[in-house]
Amino acid sequence: MNFMKRLFNGESGVDIHQQFIRFGKGDYKGRFLLNLWKTKKIKVKTSFEFANDLIRLCSGFGDCKASGIILSKRNISDTMSRNNIEGNSETKKGGLYYRNNIPSQKLKKEQLVELEKESYFVLLDLEGDSFKLKIKKKLPKPGKSEKKIDDKFCVLEIENKFYSEIKEDLFWDMPESKKINIKHEVIINEILMPEGEKDFAKIREMAKRKGKIIREAEIDGKKIIKEIEFEV
Repeated sequence: MNFMKRLFNGESGVDIHQQFIRFGKGDYKGRFLLNLWKTKKIKVKTSFEFANDLIRLCSGFGDCKASGIILSKRNISDTMSRNNIEGNSETKKGGLYYRNNIPSQKLKKEQLVELEKESYFVLLDLEGDSFKLKIKKKLPKPGKSEKKIDDKFCVLEIENKFYSEIKEDLFWDMPESKKINIKHEVIINEILMPEGEKDFAKIREMAKRKGKIIREAEIDGKKIIKEIEFEV
């Protein structure tokens, strides 16, 4: 289940919190982009935030060829070795995360799930019998304006037989349609600082964001708008 669906269901978690660390107080329009086209195949295009969710979703569609980069907050060489995954873990880039290079190889669902669990972001290309997922290999810099948000950071092309899984996970609250475009407005009203913490880096990581999310979809020329208040 993708992080936005969980948030709208009232859930919280470290991975959901991670999606909002980039935001200070303010109003951020045109974020968390999701687009669906349904023709002979299904094509889904998203902004970078859905990379891990798409990896997790695609892991259920069968074994696949994988290659790319895993960004992690710790050295995950042990995880790769334990799960028979080829790759090497480089030192932390800029002191932020480890860059783990994954050469082209066949991976099973369990291996992908283990990689995703250990990651900050999974920037892998996947190709199975029924689907192909392409993810760009460089995260965007924080603070980009609405017009500069890349809605093709992740591109999934998949056979129509998986439509119900795609819709239930990413477009669960939308009516049936061959074309769906969704964007979110994030309004942060308050930053809740952790008590007793002195380390600035930890404060940034641990501070909760409180505000509102407006989910706006365009379907067949009509707009559907939903909103929730949140604290993560």
